Amino acid sequence: MNYKLILLVFLFANLISCKEDDGTKMLYLAHGLPRTHPVHKGMEEFKRVLEKESNGTLKVKIFSDAQLGSEREVLELLQIGSVAATKVSAATLSNFVPEYHIFGVPYLFRDKQHQYDVLEGPIGKSILEKGSKFWLRGLCYYDAGSRSFYTSNKAIRTPDDLSGLKIRVMNNQMAINMVNSMGGSATPLSYSELYTAIQQGVVDGAENNPPSFVSSNHYEICKYYTLDEHSAVPDVLLIGTKYWNKLTDEQKKWVQKAADESAQAEKVFWNESVEESMKIAIEAGVEVIKPDKSLFTEKSKSVLEDFVKNNPEMATIVDQIKNQ
Repeated sequence: MNYKLILLVFLFANLISCKEDDGTKMLYLAHGLPRTHPVHKGMEEFKRVLEKESNGTLKVKIFSDAQLGSEREVLELLQIGSVAATKVSAATLSNFVPEYHIFGVPYLFRDKQHQYDVLEGPIGKSILEKGSKFWLRGLCYYDAGSRSFYTSNKAIRTPDDLSGLKIRVMNNQMAINMVNSMGGSATPLSYSELYTAIQQGVVDGAENNPPSFVSSNHYEICKYYTLDEHSAVPDVLLIGTKYWNKLTDEQKKWVQKAADESAQAEKVFWNESVEESMKIAIEAGVEVIKPDKSLFTEKSKSVLEDFVKNNPEMATIVDQIKNQ
């Protein structure tokens, strides 16, 4: 634990020790996104609903923009009980709960409604609860969109167009395997370095959702955006079990209701952000391509096959998702 984290722990230990003097209980929610982000807006809805349901006896303080540290640091604060809640990608949680890896499988979901049905049904809820053994209980999923390819000099209309192209991906084996299976050359690279890397030709493009494509200004240098929507990894709203276990049954119901309602509101915020981002990209001269997704699905089948082969315990869950 670094020096900054020690200071934060000391700070919140003092805050928590006196939080109930006026009969209220405070819930600290920290994350690294800007306040304009649709996921942050979803958290604001969580705050509104929880404070209303509890008649002000449960209050929420949101710390955005990584005010309390990096994603990893905030997760540590949750585990020791100094912060109550946070938001992380399901990809990050796969380091704790292997089942979260499943959400990275390309074309796992038939469409957006299928994804919602899975995440909000028994399968999704079961995975949320599996983090409790690591002191990280999932409350709900937030829509983080679908990732698609964008390139600087060559349009991608079929998987064959990826041949010979260096595509930046997260340092995640599933993402690497996915791009390579389609014929591209997966290139793990820091997100902060990506704009310059595209400018200098170190990579030919990348893959991400529309709001990220625009907010990163990558639309300025990548004029082809192919909506193949190969993966849809959700975000997860987490609550530390050390905080959760101190709540009464009634308070837990309030928190869960607030989380569920915030997830529905966040879908609307996300769709609005996608529409606005696509408008900005198109007005800037980006060609938006809507390809035959079945071609990309077929090309990437080996990724799912290898995943199930290497993780046989996941096969049943994958089948349940596919057949839902």
